[in-house]
Amino acid sequence: MPQISLDEIEQTVRRALAVHGAGAFAAAEVARAVRKAESVGNKICGLYYVESYCQQLRSGRVSGTVTPQVSKPRVGAVVVDAGFGFAQPAFSHGLPVALDAARVNGVASLAVAHAHTCTSLGYFTEQIATAGMIGIGFTNASPIVAAPGGKTRAIGTNPIAFSVPDGQGGIAMQFDQSTTTVALGKITMAKAAGERIPEGWALDAQGNPTTDPDAAIKGSLVSMGGYKGWGFGLMAEVLAAAMTGSVLSRDVKPLKAPEGAPHDLGQFYLLIDPSAQSDFGDKIAALADHIAQDEGARMPGRNKVAMDPVEVGEETWAQITALSKA
Repeated sequence: MPQISLDEIEQTVRRALAVHGAGAFAAAEVARAVRKAESVGNKICGLYYVESYCQQLRSGRVSGTVTPQVSKPRVGAVVVDAGFGFAQPAFSHGLPVALDAARVNGVASLAVAHAHTCTSLGYFTEQIATAGMIGIGFTNASPIVAAPGGKTRAIGTNPIAFSVPDGQGGIAMQFDQSTTTVALGKITMAKAAGERIPEGWALDAQGNPTTDPDAAIKGSLVSMGGYKGWGFGLMAEVLAAAMTGSVLSRDVKPLKAPEGAPHDLGQFYLLIDPSAQSDFGDKIAALADHIAQDEGARMPGRNKVAMDPVEVGEETWAQITALSKA
C-alpha cells in the first residue's frame, strides 16, 4: 500500500477540487480538512469523500465559488450563511468573529447555515479549543435513525463534538462521535468491502437486528445507549436544523449522491471562554493526571500523534490523482 505524504495529499486534493470548479479558498480549506482526517486515520472523513465532492461540484449540488455571508444578530450570536457551499470555508469566515464575541461575552454561538456536509465535526471544535475556548459542536445528516421502538427513519447520525483547551495552545481532551452506535460511513465501507457488520449496529427495514450492511442501509441505525443516545441525537437535530434555519434530517438527501438538491445542512457551535476561572487549567490537568494513573487510561483525544506519511489504498490514490488531472 502506497505511503503518501500529507503535503502531497493536501496539494492533490486541492487541485482535484479546483479542476472540478472550486475556488481557491474553498479548495484550500476543504483540502486542509481532508489532510487532517487522513493524518489521524479518520478514513471516512478523508479521501473517501473527495470523489463525491468533485462530482457534486460539477453537478452544482455544492457551490465551490460562493462567498459565505457573516452576520451578528445578537452580541453573542454569529451566523454564517454558507450559500450551499462547503462547510469548511464558511466556518473559517465565522470563527474569528465568534471568538471575539466569546472573549467579550464569555460565551458565544456560531451557527453555520445552508452548508454541505462538514464530515469531521471535531475538526472544527478543535480549532475553537486551540484558540483557547471550549468548543461544542452539533450537526445533522440524512435520515437513518428511527426512534426506539419505531422503524421510520427520523434523524441522522447527528454527531456531537467537544474540545477543551489545555491553556498552552493544545488540546486537553476531545471527543467527536455520532449519536448512533456507529457512524454510517463504517457501514457503507463494510458494504463496499463485502463484509458483515456486528449485531447491535443496525436494524433492517422491518425493525429487526441485522448484520447485513445493505439491509442496514435500507433500514435504520441504532442510537447509542438506546433512549439516551436518541435524546442526544434529537438535541443535535434541534440545534443544527432549527437554530440555523437549515433542513431537518428527514429532508436531507443521500450525502454522496452526485446530483440532487444541495445538502442544506446546519452546524451549531458553542464557544465558552474559560479564562474567567483562574484555576481552570489546573483543574483540567488534575483531572487528566487522575485518569492517567491507570495504565492505558487517558482523557479522550490525548496522545494522538499525526501520521506523515499515511497509507492510502492504491485504487483510492489512483482515483484522487486522476481527479486532479480531469
